[in-house]
Amino acid sequence: MENVKNCNCSKTKENVRITKRSEEEKMSLTKRLNIIEGQIRGIKQMILDDRYCDDVLTQMLAVSKALESLENVILERHLHTCIKTKIENGNTEEVSKEIMELFKKVR
Repeated sequence: MENVKNCNCSKTKENVRITKRSEEEKMSLTKRLNIIEGQIRGIKQMILDDRYCDDVLTQMLAVSKALESLENVILERHLHTCIKTKIENGNTEEVSKEIMELFKKVR
């Protein structure tokens, strides 16, 4: 994991959890999302153009893999920053619950 420093996770005064990301990280994540968005538009066009099912499914698989890859990047960062900091601060019970809930959502 490159350029991971300290946890930038916190809550706002409205009790909403946030994660501060560097501009470099935002650009990288946004680039990946733009590619995925383009792939989705391409699939939509394939449907409109009556493309062969196998070709559409192949593109859908590519989108699924791209989303999974992005998910792994965000998960890895979360584990190496926010979760690590909570463990170091002795919040092991809170961390255990958070990780279990996270994996229920993700997997």
